[in-house]
Amino acid sequence: MEGDCLSCMKYLMFIFNFFIFLGGSFLLGVGVWVLVDPMGFREIVAANPVLFTGVYVILAMGSMLFLLGFLGCCGAIRENKCLLMFFFMLILFIFLAELAAAILAFLFREHLTREYFSRELKRHYQGHNNTDVLTSTWNAIMTTFDCCGVSGPEDFDESLFRLLSPTKMVPEACCQGNSYPGDVSMEQCVSGSMVFRHNKGCYSAVVDYFEMYIYTAGALAIVVLTIELFAMVFAMCLFRGIQ
Repeated sequence: MEGDCLSCMKYLMFIFNFFIFLGGSFLLGVGVWVLVDPMGFREIVAANPVLFTGVYVILAMGSMLFLLGFLGCCGAIRENKCLLMFFFMLILFIFLAELAAAILAFLFREHLTREYFSRELKRHYQGHNNTDVLTSTWNAIMTTFDCCGVSGPEDFDESLFRLLSPTKMVPEACCQGNSYPGDVSMEQCVSGSMVFRHNKGCYSAVVDYFEMYIYTAGALAIVVLTIELFAMVFAMCLFRGIQ
């Protein structure tokens, strides 16, 4: 009876990790295809900082799932204690990293306030400097979410940006998508015209965007954590059952 139970657990764990392996392979394939695609899609992604970062996130997730699935499949079907232990340790590391991220997010929640972001924007945003991480990140956010500043264009009053560019009221990233450098609408936008710029603050724009997916993300997080816990239990039971 004990042998039948162990055999059932072994094949269940193999099937479970085989799907993880396939998912990781798919994500890796998509990430590599985007980076080496000769049809020009790579240039489109590289032009958008958010998409460019997303490709490497997909590659990292794909690699992790690929390795996780491989260790789980091989460890289960071969009943190899070493591979099962590696699988358990990797799952445990991922679980602890997620737990640590949740704790840090809770402890530093006061740093996610509108006032904090406004203060940082005024102190450090430079406008055109793409080598500065904060500046390029804000440019990507304002372009992606069609917004300007944290609470609105007034956030750039008495800011580092205004000191560096005294003739501009707002940066080009605040201008509407049909504006381009040298265009009349772009010039009117940066000089303060409300017609050609985005007037909604990025804090509200981002919050409104993620509110649509908050319940889906929460449910997905619970499912992932549950799967990880079951995977650790399966691995340990199989590990202890192997002679």
